Formats: sequence, structure tokens, C-alpha cells
Amino acid sequence: MKNWFKENSTHLTIIGIFLLLVVFYFTPVWQGKTLLQSDVMQARGSQKEIFDYREKDGKTPLWTNSMFGGMPTYQIWYDHANNITSHIGPAIRAVFPPPSDVLLLFLLGGYFLFSVLKIRPWLAALGAVAIAFSSYNLIYVEAGHINKAYAIAYMAPIIGAVILCYRGSKFWGPALLALFLALEIRANHIQMTYYLFLALLVLVGFELYYAIKDKKVKEFVQATGLQLIGVVIAVLINASVLFPTYEYSKETIRGKANISKTDESGKSGSGLEKEYAYAWSQGIGENLTFLIPNAYGGRSTGVLDENSNVVKALTKVGAPQGEALQLARSYFPTYWGEKSFTSGPWYFGAGIVFLAILGLFIVNNRLKWWIVAATLLTILLSFGRHFPLISDLFFDYFPMYNKFRAVESILVIPSVLIPMLAVMAVNELLVRGTQIPNLDKKVLYTGGAVAAVCLLFALMPSMLDLRTSEHQQYVGALQQMVQDQNMANELANALLKDRASLVSKDAWRSFFIVALTLGLVWFFLKKKLNATVLIAALAVITLVDLWTVDKRYLNNESFVDKSTYDRPIPEREVDQLIHMDKDLSYRVFDLTTSPFQDASASYFHKSIGGYHAAKLMRFQEVLEQQFNNNINEDVLDMLNVRYVITKDPSNKSDKIQRRSSALGNAWFVESVNFVNSNNAEMEALGTIDPKKVAIVNEGFKNKFSDKGVTKSANAEITLTSYHPDTLKYEYTSPAEGFAVFSEIYYDKGWKAYIDGEEAPIIRADYLLRGLQLPGGNHKVEFVFAPDSMRISNIISLIASIVLVIGLAFAAWMGYKQHKNKPVVKQNN
Repeated sequence: MKNWFKENSTHLTIIGIFLLLVVFYFTPVWQGKTLLQSDVMQARGSQKEIFDYREKDGKTPLWTNSMFGGMPTYQIWYDHANNITSHIGPAIRAVFPPPSDVLLLFLLGGYFLFSVLKIRPWLAALGAVAIAFSSYNLIYVEAGHINKAYAIAYMAPIIGAVILCYRGSKFWGPALLALFLALEIRANHIQMTYYLFLALLVLVGFELYYAIKDKKVKEFVQATGLQLIGVVIAVLINASVLFPTYEYSKETIRGKANISKTDESGKSGSGLEKEYAYAWSQGIGENLTFLIPNAYGGRSTGVLDENSNVVKALTKVGAPQGEALQLARSYFPTYWGEKSFTSGPWYFGAGIVFLAILGLFIVNNRLKWWIVAATLLTILLSFGRHFPLISDLFFDYFPMYNKFRAVESILVIPSVLIPMLAVMAVNELLVRGTQIPNLDKKVLYTGGAVAAVCLLFALMPSMLDLRTSEHQQYVGALQQMVQDQNMANELANALLKDRASLVSKDAWRSFFIVALTLGLVWFFLKKKLNATVLIAALAVITLVDLWTVDKRYLNNESFVDKSTYDRPIPEREVDQLIHMDKDLSYRVFDLTTSPFQDASASYFHKSIGGYHAAKLMRFQEVLEQQFNNNINEDVLDMLNVRYVITKDPSNKSDKIQRRSSALGNAWFVESVNFVNSNNAEMEALGTIDPKKVAIVNEGFKNKFSDKGVTKSANAEITLTSYHPDTLKYEYTSPAEGFAVFSEIYYDKGWKAYIDGEEAPIIRADYLLRGLQLPGGNHKVEFVFAPDSMRISNIISLIASIVLVIGLAFAAWMGYKQHKNKPVVKQNN
């Protein structure tokens, strides 16, 4: 053991430094504070019913009625206890509370990757810092995209494990690939995993090329086969995450539309609409932010300070200083790109970008060409609507690509690969600097060119347009606000000056960082610095550079006392009044927010609104067809919306409208109208009285008995027991009848039982459940227990056991190889 500590002392020291960086960056965490993340707050709303029943029952319900009338909980939160990776994250978070654990994973994952590349430890630590502190990693954390951040953190170690396999590691390579990929998938952000898959697909292509060229196809096949085994194990470990999600996705807005469209909407049969998917496309010029963080103004709002031109212009016309500052931060966007809004720039570090460009000319490693190809591909794809030539090819023809939105997020791949190339460039200088032809010129010309770009924008920031394509509309909105055209123009010009100032200041900043980095490399080449000093100085510059930019977006002010987090959404008087109604499962429609982009109401009520990226397609289509112009009150009735919360226009206070027409949890109808298409079902919703008539697709006709549908005046049905995934009813009916239940139809797990005997569920009124019920007094029970969850949980447990055995075997073989390794005696 003593020898082990001695052999690994450098690694342990570096890990210790990583721990200190995590502690110092997230100081508020250790003071008992919590990061107040907007998306996490939305998640808390959507998860409230899940956690309430989990605490009550000791297990997680599989369905919740708190959003969109109802949806599976495994799309919101589920523990997946049979998945071994579900226990790794909590173990880390027990010592490093979130979000500090994310940064630690970034650092350790990056360090592992560079260690696999056989980079000396302190230089590997520099690379880990460059990857970890890339701006969007922390911006995602601040915004609450925590699952996305976890998924990105596992990218570097996965790449390292793949490289290990191609370097001949038959045990550790596939075992670690299975582990890291299982953790990646468990993070449950399939979009990030998919983008990593694209990059690794390019790597496999290069490895195949080199295998053919070097006549090592057998070794390539063996390494690829071992990786496939690791991938299969990782997928099976996450069976309970992937298989039910895949099953569900086909019924969501990411699947196929049910309503046929006659217009040219950009819909490609299945997946998202192109306009929606491309909404957050990276502007082509915005890649300048890789080098100059505020080249496009930084985040959308909240940037300007009391010394800004906008504040001065507002105070000049009489606005108090505090009010002027608040207006400047709220209504004067410094970001001037083409995204609707942004939380910050993609910044990789000025020195890192210079070193990566230098790497193009001096790195002699076949991985370089993979890095270049994958980086170029992903940058082109990030342009989305701004460069459709490439994006449309992938969107229309590449499997699953059209399931994802916000295509700019594919830049997470360059955020790993660019630091890789930068560190490999420094390694080349250290290892074979004397062997590189014209090295002095390559360093000088590259550094000079990058510094010149920074200097150009520092001196002439107005070379950039600084206006969005909607600048004139913005000026018009200002004019309406201030009721003075000259003042509106003056304020707009002040904003342009502030944008120019932001560009210039950060361009000067990047210029000095590039110049300093160039100077260090130059002095090293001239033997004025040794390798240790070079690495240490570059590490400090990189850390300070990225740290200070990151702190613009995720800083101590982002944290709040834990008490605020524990009660993230304040209860209003209207919520308290609604809670006085002790009925079992009425629904609420909150119009005081954007109801279908906000889960606040879900924290307190069973809501037809909510916040989720994958609503059921049928629910979305009802919103589009029945809620777009005027709200169809009949649809609210059949969704059992008893309360609508609105704003009182006179005093802006919240008020409640109690709807007596809500149809309740279930009701018998007088007749069933059969229609022959989804379109006809949707159209009928605007013409029928859902209390009397149910609309059913002819495809369900075979589930009806021959007795037909009648309704007796004495027929009654009542919900007697509510649990999110188990609903119990009792009814009495003199004759056979058809009951509609105000519950969302989802045939991948819901089963109905009449007195314990299974009965077929019929889709009624486009998105609800219906049953044909025999006459008499009977009990009905709905139970949500998808076979996909039951089977996949078993698979996950078996695969988790296989992974543990695989890791143990790899450790044993590594121990044996180390033990049998001959000791090389060094001559003094």
C-alpha cells in the first residue's frame, strides 16, 4: 500500500487540487446554500405529486396527474433502483452536494481522458481544467439543465475508454466503456448521448481507415467488438430508462403526428418540426465567442451596469439611478445574435483556442484528424437554419436526428475536442519540439494571427453589425414605451455603444491572454523556461481566464438559502382557496403564466398545464386545434377542469373562476358516434356535447359488444379511491352503458378491470379513456403497470451484475499484469 501511494502521489495531489477547486468555486454550497435554477424549479413543480406519494407509499408511482392531464412519471423522475449507476451519483453527492459534484465529474473525467492519451499528469490536469470550465458547462448548471451537464461530464471518460480499446486494452477498455456509458445514459439526456455517438462514429471511421492502411483489420475488429459488448451492457443496464422512453416517445411530439396536415409545415413524418428544432441555432459569426466571450454581447439581459451608456441615457431624461439600472438590465438586451435569448456564450478560452489552432500545424497524432473532422461537422450542424445544407441532410435522413431541438447544443462536442487538441499541441512542444520543422514560424504566425483577430475587434468593434435582424422592430417597441421617437433612437444608439464596449473590452482581454500564452511558448522554445514552469503558467492562465468568465454566469449570487429551495414556488391565496375543495381529482387551468410552459400550478394542483419537452402528441394536438384562437369550453369540461386561475385586469391580482360545467371524474354518455379518422375525431370535439355523446374511432368498434350503448337516467359512476397509477370507481347502471373517464388515454401500460376481470380500454373524445360497462352494480379499477417497466427492470438488474463482474475481472487481470511486470533497475 505504501508503494501504491508513492507510485500515485502525483495523481493524488492533482485530485486533491481538483477537490479544492470545486470547494472554492462552489463556496455557498458549503455554507448550506442551494443553487436556485429555473429549470430545476420547474422540475420541482412537475415532481411534487411523485415525491408526495413516494414518501407516503415507499415506492415511486408510475403515473402522475399533475401535468397535461396525466403522463408517465419515468419521463419526469424515477429512481431506477435496479440500475447500479443509480447508486453511484447519490454516493458522490453525499460528499459533494449538487451542483459541486458536476464540476468534480468534469475534472476527473477530463483527467482520465488525458491520462489515456499518455499526457504527463500536470499537463493532463491543465486539459481537465480547460474541459471542465468551458463556459457552457457552468451555464447549463446555472440554468438548471443538470441532467445535460451530467451527460456532458461523462463524454471525456467515454472517449478515453474508446481510445483504450483501440490501443489494445482488452479488459479495462470495454469494462470502463460500459461503466462510463451506463452513467452517461443514466443521466437521461439522450440528445447529448446522441451527439457523442456522432463524434465517436467519426472516430470509428478513422480507426477503420488506419486499420486497413496498416493491415491491422483483425485488431480493429477485435477492439470494436469489445466496445460493442461494453455498449450492449451499458444499454441493458439502462433498460428501464431507455425502453419505456422509446415506447413513450412514439406517442409524443417527437413521434408521428396523428392529424394529417395539408400545409407545408416542415413536418418530416415523425420527429419535431424543423422550425421548432432549429429555433436555437448557432449564428455563423457567433463562433467568434470561442475566442472572445462577449463578442456577441454575452447573455441576453442582466449585463449592463450603472456606468453603461443606456443607464446614462435614461438618467439624462430623468429616470432615477436605481430604476434606470433595472430598466437597462431588463429591457435592453446586450446579446445581438439571432437566438430568441441566450444565457451566455460558448467560450473555450483564448489561450486554448490559440493552442488548438497551433495543434493543427504541429500535432503528429492520427487522433488530430478525427478531432478536426468531428469538430467541423458538429460546428456545421450547430448552425441549423443558418446553414441548412448540412443540417437538413441530417434532419431529413440521419436516424433520430430530427427528435432533438436546440441544435446549438451540439457544440458540447467541440468544447471537449478543442481542449484535447490544445493539450496535444503543448505535449508536442514538450516531447518532440526540436523535431518539428519551422516550429518558430508556426508558433509565431499562429499566435500573431489569433492575437491580430483579437486586436482588430478591440480597436474596431463596430466592424461587427451589433444589430439583430429585428433591430428596427425593437426601436419601434422602444418608441411605444417612451412615446418619443428621438428618445427611442437615442436609447437604441446607447445600447449599440454598450454592445461595442462589451466586444472591445473582451477582445482586449483575449488579446492579452493570447499574447501571454504566445510569450510563454516562445520563451520555452528559446529555452528561457523549463517544461514545469510552462505547464504551471499555462494552467494558471487557463484557470483564471475560464474561471472569471464562468463567474459572470454562475456565481455566489446564484445561490439562495435552503429554505427558499425547499419551498420553491410560493403558495398563493388562490391555491389555498382551491385546496378547500376536498374532491379527489378535479383539475386546474392556470392562465396567470404560460400554462403549457410552466409547471408552477403542478406543484399544488392536478393541472392540464405543465413544463416538459415531450408532451403526448394527442394532448399537443388538442392544444393546437382547440385552444389556439378560443379555448373550447367543452374540452375543459371533459378534462374535468373545475377551476381556472386568471388575472383580474383591474388590479392584476389572481382570481378564481369555478366551473360548474366540469364533467367530473367519469360519466355515462347517451350515445357513441363512430368516426373514421383522427381528423374527424378532432373536428367532432368542436360540435358535440361531451356530456351526452362520445366520439370513438371506428378502429375500436370491435371492442364493443353487440348490445349497443344506452344510458339510464339512474346510471351513476363515482371515483372512490385515487392514487396516481391506481384509480378505483363504483357504478350502478340498470343497463349496459358507455362511460367516459376524464383520464388521458395511453395504451402502453394502463389496464382496466371490472370486478377483477380485465376489460378493453377504448379511446374516447380523441384523448380520454372509455369503457363499455355491463348493467348492475360493479367496481372498476384502472392500473398503470407497463410491461416495459417490469421487464426492463429485470434486464437492468442482470446487466448491472454483469458490469460488476466485468470490472472485478478487469481489476484482477490488471493486478496480475502489474504483479508479473518485471522490475527495471535504474543505474545511478
